[in-house]
Amino acid sequence: MENQSLLELLERLRNRRQEGATVEFKTNLRDAVEIGQYISALANSAALEGANRAWMIWGVADATYEVTGTNFDPFATKVEGNQSLIMWLQRMTTPKADFTFHQALHSVGTVVMLEIHPARTAPVAFQNIRYIRIDSHKTKLGEHADKEARLWEVLGQKADWSGELVAGAGLDDLAPEAIEMARKRFAEYLVKSERDVERHEQIRHEAAGWDVPTLLNKAKLTKQGRVTRSALLLLGKDESAHFLAPADTKISWVLRDANNATVSSQHFSLPLLLSTDRVFSYIRNVTIEHMPDGTLFPTAVQQYDPWVIREALHNCIAHQDYQLGGKINVVEHPDRLVFSNLGQFIPPSVEWMLVHQSPPEHYRNQWLIDGMIRLRMIDQVGSGIRRMFQTQRDRFFPLPDYRIDENELGKPRVEVTLPGQILDPKYTQVLMKRDDLDLRQVLLLDSVQKRRSISPEAVKELKGLKLIEGRSPNFFVSAKVAEWTSQKGHYIRTRGLDDNYYQQLVLEYLGKYKQATRNDLDDLLRPKLPDVLDEAQKRNKIKNLLQALRRQGQIHPEGPRSAAVWKLGAELV
Repeated sequence: MENQSLLELLERLRNRRQEGATVEFKTNLRDAVEIGQYISALANSAALEGANRAWMIWGVADATYEVTGTNFDPFATKVEGNQSLIMWLQRMTTPKADFTFHQALHSVGTVVMLEIHPARTAPVAFQNIRYIRIDSHKTKLGEHADKEARLWEVLGQKADWSGELVAGAGLDDLAPEAIEMARKRFAEYLVKSERDVERHEQIRHEAAGWDVPTLLNKAKLTKQGRVTRSALLLLGKDESAHFLAPADTKISWVLRDANNATVSSQHFSLPLLLSTDRVFSYIRNVTIEHMPDGTLFPTAVQQYDPWVIREALHNCIAHQDYQLGGKINVVEHPDRLVFSNLGQFIPPSVEWMLVHQSPPEHYRNQWLIDGMIRLRMIDQVGSGIRRMFQTQRDRFFPLPDYRIDENELGKPRVEVTLPGQILDPKYTQVLMKRDDLDLRQVLLLDSVQKRRSISPEAVKELKGLKLIEGRSPNFFVSAKVAEWTSQKGHYIRTRGLDDNYYQQLVLEYLGKYKQATRNDLDDLLRPKLPDVLDEAQKRNKIKNLLQALRRQGQIHPEGPRSAAVWKLGAELV
């Protein structure tokens, strides 16, 4: 903006003789954190008020509205290790706030005018906290539920694209094999939700007898027998994808080599309920040594946990903004898997999800999510991300990486990377030793091993726990773990091995010998169970391992309970 235009705008704002929801006057405020909070509050207030801009102005007294001039220079100000204030403010806001600093040359002195565009796709958060203006006061948005609900409605998140009925589409546009898979999955959901074990067979029998309209209505995929977009996404025939245009309903799998060159690719369309298993079958989940020195964990494991892969893929389906016209991508590198989808990440941050352990108040595709829960594609809302992190931690692998940004066309995008290798052996050893760390602390430690910056408060916390050493910005996982390694053999014997290891032993035994009594399996597993368990606990552990395999359909017992023999499930024979 030209200087004269800025001065004319300044006079209009001053003549209002009040600050209000979209204007803030300051003289020489320099606190970067407070400036960031104001950006969040003013961007959100502008959206709520329907204003096309909000303004924060330095060089005007907020009591008299007289021009005083300011010596605050946003273009020269540095923060946190010589970073540019403007770039730092951009980095600290989610989604990235749209703002511009201007300098107006007034006869009294320089006036700095911060032009802030309203929030567009989601409320703007600063350092993972959303703010709002109440009159002329800045406060946390979460403390004002009514305003938060209205803001989400203004931003278009109240309308649920996934729950809309599809004109012209009928049950004949759904794939019969997908419907039968939905019947099986929904019956499993109902059985899992029923505590009375004696009712399980009755539930399965009832589900098998429902006609298709009844099944899909109960599974919350259709509405009174009418097809929703969710029903088409999950169960639709490939040739029915045109009903969802311009949404791109494909999942692309791309295999790349160490030089990032494409080696192979496949594209999968409707029905997504079946396509996810097809995508999964293409991923090369190779076996690797679990521990970096080859001795701490004397067995090999898969590079990726299968549940984590499926959760990441199903999250892409659940949270994709289909109105943006982008497809879901799964890119496989030699050392990592990368999942991406278009759409704003609606929770304040990943860290917020880990700390609060509860779902956010709003979801983009609520009808689709409800249906996917009933088809057992995703966990109950809010727990999936935390379980992904916890699973990686339990495997002593680096945590998932979330990248929340925009694609080359400026559309919001979420990318999740699953590391498939150990980056820092000491990080793994810390996790083995310190099972008292909460997920937030593990996340901070994970950032250190990945050579990422952490806040001064986090540095102080991790150093207090003697988990990291070094000086900013070159922190590293503490060498103190070296004194723990002499106990690693004892630790493994005490902790025991991963359940997947024990279950694999059972499957290999049955694959070779075709059947086994409970005594056979006791003899197989008891010597390998942790020393800390007594005999009764070991028997119970083995029982739980067998029941878990039975529920998964991988094994089953035959004969009376007292003399039953275990055999492989039909799919494994």
